Amino acid sequence: GGKNYRRGKNDTSKMDKRELIFKDEGQEYAQVTKVLGNGRMEVQCVDDVKRLAHIRGSMRKKVWINLGDYVLISLREYQDGKCDIILKYTDEEVANLRQAGQLPERVAPVDVQQEEDDLVDFEVDIDAI
Repeated sequence: GGKNYRRGKNDTSKMDKRELIFKDEGQEYAQVTKVLGNGRMEVQCVDDVKRLAHIRGSMRKKVWINLGDYVLISLREYQDGKCDIILKYTDEEVANLRQAGQLPERVAPVDVQQEEDDLVDFEVDIDAI
């Protein structure tokens, strides 16, 4: 019993190297450019199209996807502007994909700066208080 029992063991056997997965028909490589919340992301695809991506259910709360990460997306036949994230690549796998000629050197510059519209400016006059 106790706290450490409930927390579980640090099992590193899951972190073994997995086989590198290449894209199939109806799939594309992409880079996350904006995290929108609620399991949605804006991604810049290799084919120079920005799409709204949705994290698939089996990845939610298990695989954390951040800004700038490379992912494999599944395209939707009926909606070109939307897609589903089906796999997140590690940095080592991204390097292997570039070596294999699957990924260009740079998909898109990730803009981590906030736009002026997103910033909120609070002006407080201390003397008036």
